[in-house]
Amino acid sequence: MADRKINNLKMKKIIVCVAMAVAMVSCNKTTEAKNFKTAYIDTNKLLEQSTEAKDIKAKYEAIADEKGGKLKTEVEKLDAEKKGFQANAQKNGQAWAQQKYGELQQREQQLQYAQQSIAQDIQGKHGVEMDSVVSKYRKIFKQYGKDKGYDYIYGTGEAATVLYAKDSYDITKEIIKLVNDKYKSGDKKEEKPATKKEEKKK
Repeated sequence: MADRKINNLKMKKIIVCVAMAVAMVSCNKTTEAKNFKTAYIDTNKLLEQSTEAKDIKAKYEAIADEKGGKLKTEVEKLDAEKKGFQANAQKNGQAWAQQKYGELQQREQQLQYAQQSIAQDIQGKHGVEMDSVVSKYRKIFKQYGKDKGYDYIYGTGEAATVLYAKDSYDITKEIIKLVNDKYKSGDKKEEKPATKKEEKKK
């Protein structure tokens, strides 16, 4: 009986010691975690409010409108010919109708291919420019994190890496202002050499 009591006491001491050790480790981890400076950026909102991203979008929308406008005229002509096709078919006979129908189908296919080609070309070029913007922004995030002393900056958006965070950790507005200011100052730098050349020509 005495041996059992001694063993029980030893077991209790071991359990208490283990529990204390675990508590100390968890306390240290909590303390370390509190020392981390973290923040997150809403990447969807950033791209929506980025002046550069807006300019790129507007640029390709204008190109789409211009090229689409030319095709629209051709589509309207084709639709008008389709409407008059039945009336003319009765007048000109079956042989003419078969030939004309084949021509109309061919033109319709060509217009569809042209529309697809324009859309793919615009999407491809827009995608390349946006990839360049995203790559540039990643460098800005990295430099911003170093300058402000952050240990981690997370991103939310389509590929979210933050499931929950306090609003106070949201630095999206600061980053939007930063990238837009950089974009504006970049425009001014590009304009200065042009004005100097113009002055020399004068």
